[in-house]
Amino acid sequence: MSVSPRHFRKRTLLLAVVAVVGVDLASAPAAADPVTAEDAASLVAERGHQLEVLTEAFNEARENLEIQQAAAAAATADIANAEADLAALSDQLATVAQTAYAGDGLSALQAFMTSGSPEEFVDRVALLESVAGHHSDVVDRVSALQAAAEEARATAARAAADAQQQVDEVAAQQSELQAEIADYRAQYAALNADQQEAADAAHGGQTLAAPSPGVVVANSAAAQTAVDTAMAQLGDPYVWAAAGPDSFDCSGLTQYAFAAAGISLPHSSRLQAAMGQAVSRADLQPGDLVYFYSPVSHIGIYIGGGQMVHASTFGEPVKVGSVDMSGYAGARRIV
Repeated sequence: MSVSPRHFRKRTLLLAVVAVVGVDLASAPAAADPVTAEDAASLVAERGHQLEVLTEAFNEARENLEIQQAAAAAATADIANAEADLAALSDQLATVAQTAYAGDGLSALQAFMTSGSPEEFVDRVALLESVAGHHSDVVDRVSALQAAAEEARATAARAAADAQQQVDEVAAQQSELQAEIADYRAQYAALNADQQEAADAAHGGQTLAAPSPGVVVANSAAAQTAVDTAMAQLGDPYVWAAAGPDSFDCSGLTQYAFAAAGISLPHSSRLQAAMGQAVSRADLQPGDLVYFYSPVSHIGIYIGGGQMVHASTFGEPVKVGSVDMSGYAGARRIV
């Protein structure tokens, strides 16, 4: 896998953090090490944000994979339908051909020679023309269905190839994600408790007291269900790329909450932030999605009073926080 400049910068940052947290920060001379304990916490917080960006990209890749696989399945079904229609019309074509060429008085000469009156001759000629017309129509339909079946086969082949490419890309992203997670866990564990708390707050925002049950009131039953479901997950751990029922990342929590209300959201903060209607900061209502950063890489559910419920960052459980934390970018109303 090629190493992008951005990936190289991440690695450089990681080495800097490891160098800092690998020594006794309290006793090291300030002049010998210009990076302070606060700097170390800040670097780890930034690394956590970068990892969240990578996680959301992985989540979106999985969503695209599902779309490609569904397209491949639909194309395969189209092949079966086209071949069934083709088989049925082929039977009709065989019957028409047998009628047209096996006799039973369907040539113009036979019609003239065997008719007992001009009226009977006209009737037989009309029947002959009708059969001929039907024959031509069936041939045309068979030809069209053959072309449709071939196109369906080609579409299915392309969809299957696209789906396989997406599988390979997701597998590669998953491998990279797991390696990045392992690096981050080591860096986070090397911080002391105060530094971990500082890193959590810098990336995931401050933790606020949760409102009492029944205090958050949404304007619709669906929004209320989403809010209540998200609030019921308070304390569940943050796990990258998880969507419940016992652990979540940010878009996994919002997806899980809205699914309880019968609303399907993709497991991707960027895709979720493009759904529904845009809402200004001043018009936020409980149940609105609030999203952060550009490009979008974090999302939560507004619960009123300037607060949201969200799966914030590693080391922090699902919690209530402020929508005015760093990186606020906008909001969407789904219901």
